Amino acid sequence: MSRSTRIVSRQVWRKGSLSAGHRSIPEETAVALTYNGGTYAVMMATPRDLQDFAVGFSLSEGIISSAADIEALDIVHLDDGVELRMWLRKSNADRLRERRRHIAGPTGCGLCGIESIAEAMRPATVIRHREQFSPEQIMVAMKNVTLRQKLNIDTRAVHAAAFSNARCGIVALREDVGRHNALDKLSGALARGSVAAGEGMILLTSRVSVEMMQKSAAIGAPLVVSVSAPTALAVRVADAAGITLAGIARADGFEVFTHSYRISCEPLPTLSCDDETADQRF
Repeated sequence: MSRSTRIVSRQVWRKGSLSAGHRSIPEETAVALTYNGGTYAVMMATPRDLQDFAVGFSLSEGIISSAADIEALDIVHLDDGVELRMWLRKSNADRLRERRRHIAGPTGCGLCGIESIAEAMRPATVIRHREQFSPEQIMVAMKNVTLRQKLNIDTRAVHAAAFSNARCGIVALREDVGRHNALDKLSGALARGSVAAGEGMILLTSRVSVEMMQKSAAIGAPLVVSVSAPTALAVRVADAAGITLAGIARADGFEVFTHSYRISCEPLPTLSCDDETADQRF
């Protein structure tokens, strides 16, 4: 069984002196995604929440339209990596055969193996949900992401993608050395838990690039918030997809780049829910 962290020896030079000690660092493993016996992709990822990764990656790639399209999933630990063996419904298998391609992706690769500009620039799903969010909800949610990043607190070396709604706060949070992998894992967790993505927001700890917006649109959340700034292309995609995109989220506020009507300055009702119970479901 693969571990998600390792303890390594290290020396520290600070304030004019050298000291020795140990540090926990995240593991990185080759993860092969196979469908009906054929390899589709090999990604470098953190070896945890792999069932979520398999489902979320399959959704992001358009191989499946729901988690139910995967008839069977086996997680096979090998000497040099992990294989996620999936068996698809016949209609999905036939579609996959028409577009099969083999890709080898570095850590967090988001557009690995894309063979044309048209494919890379595919239109994002348009989000029409008119759910509104208050600045307080956004800032509390981002603070809770930091507090719940257990792997990053331990290693200081991984990204997180989380989903929060007004009713339950943080519903699911996934971490990975790759920002795209973390978002794919979140996608899988929400799909497997039948979470209504249109009622909440996606929270990111990474730069917002075009592929991150495409994946977020596929999930269906009307609001994406990140601690970092977006690229210009990500802003254009968010605008076309009807997604409210907020970035540079700090303790004192954030910046909204698209569809600001979803951010309400009026207090919004918050329904009670056991955050911890909700989070542990996924």
